[in-house]
Order: sequence, then structure tokens, then C-alpha cells
Amino acid sequence: KTAYEIYQCDWSSDVCSSDLAPTIFTIPNALSLLRALGIPLFLWTVLVHDAPLWGVLILAIGGATDYFDGKLARALHQESRLGELLDPTVDRLYIAAIIFALYVQNILSLWIVGLLVGRDLFLGILLIVLRRYGVGPFKVTFLGKAATFNLLYALPFLLLIDSTSGVISDGAFVLGWAFAAWGIALYLVTGVQYAVNGLSNARNRARGVVRD
Repeated sequence: KTAYEIYQCDWSSDVCSSDLAPTIFTIPNALSLLRALGIPLFLWTVLVHDAPLWGVLILAIGGATDYFDGKLARALHQESRLGELLDPTVDRLYIAAIIFALYVQNILSLWIVGLLVGRDLFLGILLIVLRRYGVGPFKVTFLGKAATFNLLYALPFLLLIDSTSGVISDGAFVLGWAFAAWGIALYLVTGVQYAVNGLSNARNRARGVVRD
């Protein structure tokens, strides 16, 4: 389909089927853009306004919209190329913002930051090389979404460790590092998975065989 679908309306039933709506102007894409607006708001609340609880709320809303935009895209048949690119891009920006905030507040060690940022830099450089062989952006897998989910929900708990006390602080410590351990592990594993799949697709294309 082109960027526009053709609208055909059954006036007797007041139902319109969209065969000519701008595929970029969809509810899932709007949710992704709304989620992106939460990134600077999160950084402002945590680093400038010093309100980590509000930061956690923003991340929770962002995580919810991350879940629902994919569900709505499939339910409403509004999948689009923009959505496929926008969703993982916003995820990466959220993770980068959280990592930056936690590093500035001395919650994350530099070596953890290096692992997470290094993974994305490696895949970014690899993708530039693979584009020469006709390999597009890496398709997000279930494990990739699981890694993002764990990191998005781990890092807010880490924010609560120093801003709360007692049972809440202890619970935030346990939950935060439990999510973080799984998130970091899955993030690195999926990085290797994406790299292997991309190289395999490039090799197959070089041989004239396109892998589905």
C-alpha cells in the first residue's frame, strides 16, 4: 500500500473501510509520539525538579503506551512502516534517558552504562554496513521487547532506592536489581541475536537467497 489507503464507505451501514487513509496518521503512531514526549519530561522531573516519584509515574505511563500501541496496531489493522521504526526508536531513547539520569545520580556504574550503550552503538554501526546488502532495520523480537520491558521497569525502582526509606527502599532495591539483571542479560543476548540474524540475512542476499 502507498502512504494513503482508499476510503470506501458503505453509507447504508455507516461503516467506512479505510483503503486511503494516511498510514502515518494512526492511533498507534500517535501513542508512540505521545510516549516520546515523555522523555524530556522525565529528565526534567528527575534531574531538574528532583521529583523521582513523578519520573516513575511518567515511565509507567510510557511502558503502558508501549504495550498498547502494538496491540492497537494489530487490532485496528493499522500497522505501518513508520510504526515499526518509531516504536523501537522511542524505546532506545527512553533507555538512553534513564541510563543518563541514573548515571548522573551515581546509581549506575560506568561499566553497566558502557555495556548498554556499547550494545546499541555496535548494532547501529553493523546496520550501516548491512544496508549495503539490502538488510533493513532489525526486526524486534519477543526477547527484545522483554529486555526493554525489564529495563524500563528496573530503572525506575532504582530511582526509588535513595528517595525513599525503610521497607519501600528495600523493596525497590530488590525489585530494581532483579529487573536490571534480567534486563541487562536479555539486552546483551538480543544484541547478539540481532547481529547474527542480520549477518545471516546479508550472507543469504549475497548468495541471491532472501531469508524470510
